[in-house]
Amino acid sequence: MNTSDWITKGVSILRTGSLKGGPETSEAPSKSSRSAARSTRDRLKATLRRDEEALSPRVLRRTLLELRSIVDPKVSEVEGGRRARGVAGWYASATPEQRHDMWLLMSEQFVADPLKVKAAQAQYTAAVGTPDEAAAEVNYRRATVSPRRRLLQRFSVNPEGIRFLVDMRAEMQPRLKADRRLLALDVEMEYMFSTWFDVGFLDLRRISWDSPASLIEKLIKYEAVHDIRGWADVKNRLDSDRRCYGFFHPRLPDEPLIFVEVALMDDMATCITPLLDESAAPANLSKATHAIFYSISNTQTGLKGVSFGDSLIKRVVDTLKDEFPKLKTFVTLSPIPGLRPWLSKHASPDLLKAWEQTLELPASAPERAALLGLAAQYLASEMRDGKPLDPVARFHLGNGARVERINWAGDPSTKGMKQSYGLMVNYLYDLKRLDRHRALLAQGKIPTAPAVGKLIPAP
Repeated sequence: MNTSDWITKGVSILRTGSLKGGPETSEAPSKSSRSAARSTRDRLKATLRRDEEALSPRVLRRTLLELRSIVDPKVSEVEGGRRARGVAGWYASATPEQRHDMWLLMSEQFVADPLKVKAAQAQYTAAVGTPDEAAAEVNYRRATVSPRRRLLQRFSVNPEGIRFLVDMRAEMQPRLKADRRLLALDVEMEYMFSTWFDVGFLDLRRISWDSPASLIEKLIKYEAVHDIRGWADVKNRLDSDRRCYGFFHPRLPDEPLIFVEVALMDDMATCITPLLDESAAPANLSKATHAIFYSISNTQTGLKGVSFGDSLIKRVVDTLKDEFPKLKTFVTLSPIPGLRPWLSKHASPDLLKAWEQTLELPASAPERAALLGLAAQYLASEMRDGKPLDPVARFHLGNGARVERINWAGDPSTKGMKQSYGLMVNYLYDLKRLDRHRALLAQGKIPTAPAVGKLIPAP
């Protein structure tokens, strides 16, 4: 039997042995049984499976053989990729629990040789300060590279391989907290993706109303900040005084990894409603001086931990400045998603009750001043582990922006009220002060405009 026949037969065994009825089929695991799950090492040595295990020991061993064949040093990159494609075909038909078993094999069975790592570490320690230090360091680094990395590389050889791996990691994410055995695979994938999806390999493309309908449909699907209500809404966000830009990877040419929506105006926006108004007259582009970043959405859960936003905003700023030289101010109009939960722990019951009718409070109402003051405190000083507490603030301030202005009734929608009693915030990207703002943040100081600081109530 040649190699091609062997891999085909192996994949066939996986399908028939683990996907059809009979002794190889298993119920999905319960929470209680999952806590006492055996390691793949123990399962591979066994003859019988436990009720909670999706693949029997025999099929688990066969699966491991298939995975190891992919990284067999005696086969070429092309043949390894072909074998990976066969396993991916089985995976497409597998149940969630069978897929989980394959993840466990990839995480637990493809590890660096501990004896080689220990020996290389000892050699490096002994070589520190000698002419052999550099060579010993290289040897140590090589020893710590796991076969898991080569396995992932072989999957990526295929045209759909990167798509397969990104989707697989996305499917893994909900399982990580309950099953820490998967963390090694998850971290390895994050590392590989950070290399494969480096911004130097990404294309910045404008998405317009003239773009393919399939691409525009993905904007509707992935929009994470302000839901797109239909085709008229998305046309409004792509036409005339609007711009939308996304990063694309050559292996995922029709799939934006992240995209940002921008409104071109002659002033700083204070409310999202006019920006989303389909009937509003377009701004005069010849007079536009402000670029308002009002929505930024990541699209791939499987690329969690891979940063695109900082580079995307910088590239878009440069692109807009080239097209519209009069643009001087680059600012966001952003939600404050963590504000209301924080207020529930730091504001009095009377204030919380009054804020349920926020939109009806007059300008002079003390409850209004109290909400703005606490919001300013939340954005300007609340941190955890050296980073801003609010997730959106953490993103923009980490990019070098500063808290510029808090806007009353910036988002009067149901979602806006649930997040922040309708408040929104402008983060200013002052291109000459981005590094200075990052330095302040590294010192535990949140860059804040004086007007925001004045809102904070005295201690």
